[in-house]
Amino acid sequence: MSAGESVVVVGLARSGIAAAAFLAKRGAAVTAIDRKSEHELPAEALKLREAGVRLELGAHKGETFTSASLIVVSPGVPWELPELEAARRAGVPVIAEIELGFRHLEGRVAAITGTKGKSTTTAALGAMLREAGMDARVGGNIGAPLVGLVEGSTSATVFAVEVSSFQLEGIVRFRPDVAVWLNLSPDHLDRHPTLDAYVAAKARVFANQQPEDWAVVNADDPVVLAEARRARSQQLRFRVTGEPLGSGDGAFFEGGLARLRRAGREETLFARSDVVLPGAHLAGDLLVAAAAARLLGATAEAIARAVRGFRGVEHVLEHVATVDGVAYYNDSKATNVEAARRSLEAFTEPVVAILGGRYKGGDFGELAPALREHGRKLIAIGEASERIEAALAEVVSVERCVSLGEAVSRAHAAAHPGDVVLLAPACSSFDMFQDYADRGRAFKAEVRRLAERAAAQERPRG
Repeated sequence: MSAGESVVVVGLARSGIAAAAFLAKRGAAVTAIDRKSEHELPAEALKLREAGVRLELGAHKGETFTSASLIVVSPGVPWELPELEAARRAGVPVIAEIELGFRHLEGRVAAITGTKGKSTTTAALGAMLREAGMDARVGGNIGAPLVGLVEGSTSATVFAVEVSSFQLEGIVRFRPDVAVWLNLSPDHLDRHPTLDAYVAAKARVFANQQPEDWAVVNADDPVVLAEARRARSQQLRFRVTGEPLGSGDGAFFEGGLARLRRAGREETLFARSDVVLPGAHLAGDLLVAAAAARLLGATAEAIARAVRGFRGVEHVLEHVATVDGVAYYNDSKATNVEAARRSLEAFTEPVVAILGGRYKGGDFGELAPALREHGRKLIAIGEASERIEAALAEVVSVERCVSLGEAVSRAHAAAHPGDVVLLAPACSSFDMFQDYADRGRAFKAEVRRLAERAAAQERPRG
């Protein structure tokens, strides 16, 4: 990128704002585009004008796209947008924000993708690398955009990057030293035209790897294994079920220990009893993170220390409060059916579950076994509430609510001491909230209000 080069950034959410600021600082002539009006955008987007960024808001103008030297696309922007298609036909390079960040960073990259578990695995990997004394920077699809992490990086820096299918659609040279593909189940079918297209986008995490790189893949996921076989990188398989892994390099649980086998030698990474997070699937995420950390040079001792201190990720099975003997958990990031199923299975206590939002594919009927086993009640919200009720009303009592506040209130009324109230939406948030984090924060605020009212009732009156 040369000074004065005309660059267009499409989408003014978190990644787009970071990309526009990054490019402007480096002397590019930046135009940032969003279909939202000025009053709908965050203040950070409007402040880009102070950095010399031109904002083009409202309806897209085709000539802005086709006359650019480079287009950088935010993850929320459909890759098949007609204006982007026209730009490609005109020979304009179109890349994702993570591709832009990759082109400017120094150091090594670990990229974590999958339908579920990405955030916990990425955050845990960063914690393990930092415990090992490394300059570890965590971001991508969680936290800071990759382009916002590259400043001051060196050859000793290690980036732990969560990457979504939307981001991977737009890579060109992005090459992780360690690529982790956790699992695959139907998701984002409101955005990807077919399941095959979703799989193909995920598989791009391996596209540029070389024989010295590593692919860390799920031994129990045939689709992931099949795609990984096409990669040029070395493979390290993992299995989180406790079943024998078989021969070859791999990570697995054995006798309550997380173990790693590499080049015929085995070692213990941590004790499963040291994991403080609820749910077997989160222990599995830590196993995968530990294997990746070891490949990147962290010691087993540092990994074990990090596991003992790891308290999870906001909006991922996050314990919010216990009110009147009922524990409230925020799993707003469970935005697909498979993630919601695992969230429900994390508890043995009776659960009052809050599900719903904008439907994006999957079969809500897959939640029936867990709800049949220990579901006390299901509260359905959002656009998908009718679909949820139709799928699960014969399994558990279902009540539909028009708002999250009403849902929390009804869940509180339905729960008994010793129960769990769980937000595990199995849907995206965009019918009612800005994103999953906005939904999670709203849930936590409602729970805090419950806690304050309960505390007020307990205070003695003088």
